[in-house]
Amino acid sequence: MQTVTFRLGDSLPREFYEKAAAVASNAKERFFLLEKGVDQGLGDCVLTDPANASIVRAALEYFDGERYRLLAWTIMPNHVHVMIEQIAGHSLSGIIHSWKSYTANQINTGAKKRLWAPDYFDRYVRDEEHYANARFYIENNPVKARLVESSEDWPYSSAAKQM
Repeated sequence: MQTVTFRLGDSLPREFYEKAAAVASNAKERFFLLEKGVDQGLGDCVLTDPANASIVRAALEYFDGERYRLLAWTIMPNHVHVMIEQIAGHSLSGIIHSWKSYTANQINTGAKKRLWAPDYFDRYVRDEEHYANARFYIENNPVKARLVESSEDWPYSSAAKQM
């Protein structure tokens, strides 16, 4: 099982990204600095458009059970959090590439602007406690960002109330 965070290409000014990379002593520290910046809601935030969020959701769900098991996810205005369990024979980089490529082609229709940042942050889930904490973090990200009061109220999440 792994958690993955990927973000829109305009979610962080280049200077912020470079500064975080320069001052962080390790990947975990860099991730938290970048996460803090991403949570500021910078950039065009094209994922606030329900049509675009629906495209991302469909991409995440498309190979669920075939290439991976989708365990938790949240689509934020300018980034995405996912927890998956990979199925043998499917690389994490290939899975993420398929999500980014498909969604960029669907959302950008004709635009020459890069939709997604080229990088992503991933981390193996170590044990049941880490799983529970990661799921809580992912599904409560909209609450932390003050977009909703309850995680169930964010429509672009595995925690959303089922309609």
